[in-house]
Amino acid sequence: MKTSDFWYDLPEELIAQTPLEKRDTSRLLVLDRVTGQVKHQHFYDIFDYLQPGDCLVMNDSRVLPARLLGHRPTGGAVEVLLLKDLGGKQWECLCKPGRKMQVGSQVIFGDGELTAVVAEVREDGNRVVEFQYEGIFLEVLERLGKMPLPPYIRAELADQERYQTVYSKEVGSAAAPTAGLHFTNELLDKIRNKGVNTAFVTLHVGLGTFRPVKAENIGEHHMHSELCMLSTETAEILNRTRQQGGRIICVGTTSCRTLESLVNDDGSFEEKSKWTEIFIYPGYQFKAMQGLITNFHLPESTLVMLVSAFAGREHVLRAYEQAVQEKYRFFSFGDAMFIG
Repeated sequence: MKTSDFWYDLPEELIAQTPLEKRDTSRLLVLDRVTGQVKHQHFYDIFDYLQPGDCLVMNDSRVLPARLLGHRPTGGAVEVLLLKDLGGKQWECLCKPGRKMQVGSQVIFGDGELTAVVAEVREDGNRVVEFQYEGIFLEVLERLGKMPLPPYIRAELADQERYQTVYSKEVGSAAAPTAGLHFTNELLDKIRNKGVNTAFVTLHVGLGTFRPVKAENIGEHHMHSELCMLSTETAEILNRTRQQGGRIICVGTTSCRTLESLVNDDGSFEEKSKWTEIFIYPGYQFKAMQGLITNFHLPESTLVMLVSAFAGREHVLRAYEQAVQEKYRFFSFGDAMFIG
């Protein structure tokens, strides 16, 4: 299959720049993956599509406020984006402007409570940066860091928590698992009270999630690597759900990639973690998932390919076409789909 098979036209004004005031009032396109039938609802209606005995699987990863705005001692502005913790106060980073950030270059953040020096310039242009600070780095980041919003969002985020799910816990993502942004604690309580189970996995989303597919043939695309984890408690809930005939419904493509990476050949689960490079596209046979809650994804992206593998390319592209006609909001702060 060709990358161009997953193209669709999207007017730029439909790319959501800010979150809605209430998380669960976003729209919900419901797609029957067998018939291709589409219904238009609101996200709080997801309650009606979940049955007692089903299990919602959510990614509890929390976004690191990894975008640091600082200045060199001479006064020039610098932006540093944290990519990977290398230990010993060193991080692999993207730096702008790169030409000014050579080995030995210094940066000051805030009032100087955080400083940094470039220790290495790598072949790919990334920098190894060594930080100096007092106390706990995560607490310093919470004060000084900003959310690393996707490149298609140009508006400033007024409330940083709106780029976190209400159940986020394990810090480590460079981007939010955005399908979960629609849930409120009240909606989750209502769903649990109906007899629907909830279980958590962790996949730390890397910036590679925004990397475009450049290969003409999708089979030649190499996926970025991400760490995913499944606990004993979650494995037990998933195994019980399977045994009792309930559906496993993933909240977001990251939860889907986690389960499909860690499921055993017989469909069972156990405590496990690994770095996954799983690339799901049409032809893939799902072993873990029976339903998916997801946002609308970029044209020709690996995420559109994953959704197409689950619901069929023609059904998905037709549903996207309807979403454009109905003026749904797209991407991270946009509306949602339920595919069952």
